[in-house]
Parts: sequence; C-alpha cells; structure tokens
Amino acid sequence: MSRNKDRYWDCLDQAMEASHGGRTDEALAWLDEALKAHPDGAEAHNSRGEILWDEGKVDEALAEFEQAAKADPKFVSAHLNRAEILVEEFGAHDEAIAQCDRMLSAAGGLPRLDRNTEAEVYYLKSKALFYQDQLDGALFLVRRAIKTAGEQGVFRAFEGQILFEMGNFEDSRRQLERAAALEPDAPHSLYYLGLVLERLGDLEGAERAFARASSIDADHYPMPVRISDEAFESAVREALDGLPRSIREEADRVSVLIEDFPSEDLVDEEDISPQVLGIFIGVPRTEAATTEQPRDLDRIILFKRNLEKACRDEQELVEEIRRTVTHEIGHYLGLDEEDLERLGIG
Repeated sequence: MSRNKDRYWDCLDQAMEASHGGRTDEALAWLDEALKAHPDGAEAHNSRGEILWDEGKVDEALAEFEQAAKADPKFVSAHLNRAEILVEEFGAHDEAIAQCDRMLSAAGGLPRLDRNTEAEVYYLKSKALFYQDQLDGALFLVRRAIKTAGEQGVFRAFEGQILFEMGNFEDSRRQLERAAALEPDAPHSLYYLGLVLERLGDLEGAERAFARASSIDADHYPMPVRISDEAFESAVREALDGLPRSIREEADRVSVLIEDFPSEDLVDEEDISPQVLGIFIGVPRTEAATTEQPRDLDRIILFKRNLEKACRDEQELVEEIRRTVTHEIGHYLGLDEEDLERLGIG
C-alpha cells in the first residue's frame, strides 16, 4: 500500500510539472497512472477535472470534480471547482448556491474554511446571484469577500461590474479604478472601466481602456465596431425592409428610435442592463384593446454603442442590428422570450 501511495504522489508531481509546461496530454497520462496506483485519489480526479475544463470538456470535468469530492469529502478544492463550473458553464445557479452554503456552514463533513477560501466561496455565490439578477445580494456578498480576504483585484472588479449593472456609474468607476490599480493587466477590469467611462462621457478614456483590454485578450474583449450614424440608420432601414410583408405592415405602426445607450432613468424604470442592445416600450399589439395608453407612446429603441460593442466586425454588426430589430418587433407583436427563441429570433 505504501508503495502504491508513493507511486501515486510521484505521478502527481510529474503531472503537475507537465501541466505547468503546457503539456496537457502528458499531464493527463500521468494522472491516469496516478489513478491506477490509487483509484480513489481525490487530488488526481480534481486535477483531471481542471485540465478537462481548460479543454472545454465541461461534462467530463464536472464528473471528475464530483468523483474527487466523493473520494474525499474534506477535499475543499474539488467542492470549490464543482461550484465554479456549475456557475460558469452549466447555469445551475441554485445548485451552486446550495454548494456554497454547505461549504460556508461546514455541512456534510466539510472542514472549516480558511479566510481566503471563505472569500472565494462568497465570491462564487455572489456570481450565482448576479446571473440570477439578484444584484443587491450579489453586491453584499462580494463586499463580504473583500472584507474577509482583503483587497483583491478580481473582487473589486466584480463589485464595479455589479454597480455598473445597477446604474451606479460613479461608484462603479471608483471600484474599477481600484481594481485596475491592483491588477493593471486584468482585461476584465479594464473593459468594464471602459464601459463606465463611456457612460460618464469620457469617450477617449473609454477607448483607451477598451484598447488596453483588447491588447491583452482580444478573443474575449474585441474592440468596439464603430460606424457612422448614417450607416447605422441604413442598417436599421434594411432590417425593417427585410421583414415579411405581414409583419412589416404591423411594424410601420411603431416608432424605431436610435440612442447611444439607455439612460439611467430607463435602466432604473425598466430594470434593464445598461448593456442592453434594444428594448420595446409600450403595449404589445395583443394587449392593445385592453389598455387606454395612447398608441403613439409605443416605441422601439436601439442602442448604437451597445450594439457596436457586441460585434467583431461591420458585417456581424449589421446582422446583429437585424436580429435585434426583429426581436423587438416580436415583443411589439406580443411574442414572449420563449416564442422568440422557438422562432429563432430569441
């Protein structure tokens, strides 16, 4: 047994060395050898999960994390990884929140967490709440993470992101500037700093922040696609003209407006993200007979700068404009999100 354990740890060391060198196939092979020596090795299953996750094999990765947690219920890293992958890849937010609560309360035989791990769990639970649009709860928990573990750029950046989504732009700027000072090369902080500077009217500062984020990670943070107002309006007209005739006749009854982004009042009144691409405001056609609201108040608003940031080139932007116009016309006609998704315009 001792010989097998020695073999297990030797294989883990080799796997770690290979992984750090970017040799993932070799690392997985060493982990397979480790599990031959000790099939219930929690560390090996967890390490396999991390590598598989990096390779995009999320189902296999989740299975490895769960196997690691089953093999050693006190192995905190496996529980933490399981909670994170549930949040980031599966959208299983309620399940992730339950996992975080078990870790925080040391339920089910889990050990008490050290302060850094406790802060990480608060952060993960905050993200799960954020994705459920529970912004107040998310803000409370990320601030608790900061209070528990001290200043960390990733926590400050997420605080700034939440504040941005809440429309608290000045507070968001302050936290994102702190995050960028803590981690100057973190593209997430820089990108959200660009978003909030743009909203506060500092367009040159915003472009610098976007460019810096893109230079670090262009795949996740491409530069916005800027086109003239005339070209944008032309793309909107083409989108409307391209609707089927029966829908186009209905669409002629609603105004289509273009703004740079939603106002703070609109974010607050409609409970929408400052990054929303478009919105229908008014009474859907299916409900028009039951309300006394004047029909001339119905309108669709497209947000030019938000659409420009959602695309990588002009062709993609034109297509996104078409899709957004069609989506909001669908809301005007009384279609809900499930209807739009079923029709391929959700």
